[in-house]
Amino acid sequence: MAGTVNKVILIGRLGRDPELKYTPSGVPVAKFSLATDESYKDRNGEQQKKTEWHNIVAWQKLAEICGEYLTKGKLVYIEGRIQSRQWEDQDKNKRTAYEIVAQRMQMLGSKAESERSSMSESDRPAASEARAAAATASPASEQPADSPPAEPPPPPSSEITDEDIPF
Repeated sequence: MAGTVNKVILIGRLGRDPELKYTPSGVPVAKFSLATDESYKDRNGEQQKKTEWHNIVAWQKLAEICGEYLTKGKLVYIEGRIQSRQWEDQDKNKRTAYEIVAQRMQMLGSKAESERSSMSESDRPAASEARAAAATASPASEQPADSPPAEPPPPPSSEITDEDIPF
């Protein structure tokens, strides 16, 4: 094979509301956790469930959409790449963290479920058109969380239209 691939596809539920911040140069970044579950039978034949937690980072327009429309417990599809960050802790131990840099997000679940969730959140917009427009987006680039913020390239010129909305 001539090249390499770094691609992650996850479907899971948000463990917490996204935390939306802005770099000093004004670039939005959202961080949140996503839980995926695996069910299996152990050696004794008993059903077991294992939850894996993933740290998700989104940049630019995708970060703003995640920050505005995603809430704890929502089922989402995340497509992106895995990235590692390394640093030294206070005791001079080398530490490594892995995160998924989101490049695409799709809200899943029924439309009624999304409306119920939005209506129960007083600080969230309830307009279904706004939720639909936020259903999918892709950022142009990403920035590691531990490195100094750099201005990413401008996002693609294409805007999300009604034809892009899957529901």
